[in-house]
Amino acid sequence: MNIKKGLVSVIMPTYNCAKFIGETIESVQAQTYSNWEIIIVDDCSNDHTKEIVEQYSEKDDRIKYYCLESNSGAAVARTAAMSIAAGNYMAFLDSDDLWTSDKLEKQLEFMKKHGVAFTCTAYEQIDEDGKSLEKVIKTIPKTDYNRLLLDCPVGNSTVMYNVEKMGKFEVPNIRKRNDDALWLQMLKKEKYIYGLNSVLMKYRIRKNSISSNKIKVIKYHWILYRNIEHLSIARSVFHILYWCVIKVLKIK
Repeated sequence: MNIKKGLVSVIMPTYNCAKFIGETIESVQAQTYSNWEIIIVDDCSNDHTKEIVEQYSEKDDRIKYYCLESNSGAAVARTAAMSIAAGNYMAFLDSDDLWTSDKLEKQLEFMKKHGVAFTCTAYEQIDEDGKSLEKVIKTIPKTDYNRLLLDCPVGNSTVMYNVEKMGKFEVPNIRKRNDDALWLQMLKKEKYIYGLNSVLMKYRIRKNSISSNKIKVIKYHWILYRNIEHLSIARSVFHILYWCVIKVLKIK
């Protein structure tokens, strides 16, 4: 595996995100740690996403744009980006989320100081216009496979891992919950994902997104538990009910 020391590959699948992706790219360009590349894989957007990205990539060769041959879903786009990435660290960033300017610097410092390979951070929620919703999602010191199954305390756009130590992965091909599915695969190789309880990411809550429709998301939980993780029916039902209770009570 040909990897570049010190380089952070930012994995960014995208689809019809012209409204937000420019600001997302700028949040990476504003990083105090500058040794990064962005691998953007477009899942055949039919808006102006490509044109927006090219405005940035023409001026900054660290930004690399690719487009899938056909619309295949975020999991396929994310896997494609990971296969192209050259960094010995990978960080994940959805094309509508934002990083604080010190995100990479602080997270790398945390990983090196504690000698850990797989990490996430706390984050705050913002609305479609970027306004804070005054809600912070904290992380926990360390999460193992069973804890992540119970109630995933990991924000996708906060995750970073050491590729040299853990290798590359293929994202399980489901339309939603594929980020959780990826972390579960990775936790079979690395025992814990460690949490840095600093708010280093802003998660954008968008209206009418698939994840905002909780009923539809249930079927993806079932696919994840039964078809990908091969849990028993009883255990799968337990985890789905647990997730539903949390959402109803608005604990998370």
